[in-house]
Amino acid sequence: MSHNAYITDERIEADDGGPLADRTVAVKDNISTEGVRTTCGSAMLEEYVPPYDATVVERLTAAGATITGKTNMDEFGMGTTTETSAFGPTENPAAPGHVPGGSSGGSAAAVASGDADLALGTDTGGSVRCPAAFCGVVGIKPTYGLVSRYGLIAYANSLEQIGPIAPSVAEAAELLEVIAGPDDHDATTRDASEEGADTDYAAAADDDVTGMKIGIPTELVEGADEAVVETFWDAIDDLEAQGASYHEVDLPSAEHAVEAYYVIAMSEASSNLARFDGVRYGPSPDYEGNWNEEFAGVREEGFGEEVKRRVLLGTYALSAGYHDKYYKKAQDARAWVKADFDEALTEADVLASPTMPVPPMQMGESLDDPLTMYLADANTTPVNLANLPAISVPAGETDDGLPVGMQFVGPAFGEVDIIRAGSALA
Repeated sequence: MSHNAYITDERIEADDGGPLADRTVAVKDNISTEGVRTTCGSAMLEEYVPPYDATVVERLTAAGATITGKTNMDEFGMGTTTETSAFGPTENPAAPGHVPGGSSGGSAAAVASGDADLALGTDTGGSVRCPAAFCGVVGIKPTYGLVSRYGLIAYANSLEQIGPIAPSVAEAAELLEVIAGPDDHDATTRDASEEGADTDYAAAADDDVTGMKIGIPTELVEGADEAVVETFWDAIDDLEAQGASYHEVDLPSAEHAVEAYYVIAMSEASSNLARFDGVRYGPSPDYEGNWNEEFAGVREEGFGEEVKRRVLLGTYALSAGYHDKYYKKAQDARAWVKADFDEALTEADVLASPTMPVPPMQMGESLDDPLTMYLADANTTPVNLANLPAISVPAGETDDGLPVGMQFVGPAFGEVDIIRAGSALA
């Protein structure tokens, strides 16, 4: 196993037969695996071994897939580079010396390096699509509710989804077919077929974009790096040559999406991470002094700097006197983002933009500047706020050989649309 893509290198054997027989799948280390350590990339859970499998893990093994291990990630999913992991950073196999993206960087690196055929990541604000773009592979963020979150150690419940990472769109679609579907353990899941959606995802990867209408949000292109924009338009020209058409659309709310996303995500994280107190999870305190001091000591020891930063900011946003000023306004902005996407998709089959506005950063470059790291999520976070599906596919490379990803966004439960669009490029 290379590139520090794995935290725990332990195989989970599959059932006999199934659509993923003889395929290997790497699983992000915030997805529960019975009897196999699950750390969330944190010292807080360094020795935690779940007593049960997540629903997606059960579906993988039932489909014949062999799990190769648990992949490295930004601590509790909080990061864009996989450098906040307590187990060291992951290297980018597609761009040596650069970050693999995050927070599912280990999963993308495992696929890009060939250590695993396929992988599962989780996407709260782009954490499947970002590493897919940076590592030159394919990543799908499903519609919220399409894939069960039972057994996922939560960062921000209303935003995150488990999604596939693969070398090609066809393989990602095959994996999505296995993990998608309602689950009695997760009340947020829905049956896409009952929503009137086509669920034959693998068949949708047919490379045929003839007559497809692509909307391009100017707000998600204009601020991107020049090399990224050039590669993006080259890919659009390719799609046009294959029979698609494009037009520009407006997403005025996108300007405020990053701020709204981080207020909501950090607020939910501050609530979710309250359970890590040294009693149920985390290092055991000595209880020689005041319990509050021991509680604080456990969290000081167990959490990394980025997690502490986000918990503090989330707690502040939810505190008395600031809830309406920050959290409520963020939720209002979320509704605005969703309305903008719905409007744009009335005249387009899919929307397209660069997945990330910048090429992969050099390792260590953004650790001392968290604001720059947050702003790098400008093109991905709006999709999570709107609970829509999106896919990142390789669009090409910069002149320096750095991978660039293209993102397609579809209507709710419109996975077939984004898969069809993406398959024309990858």
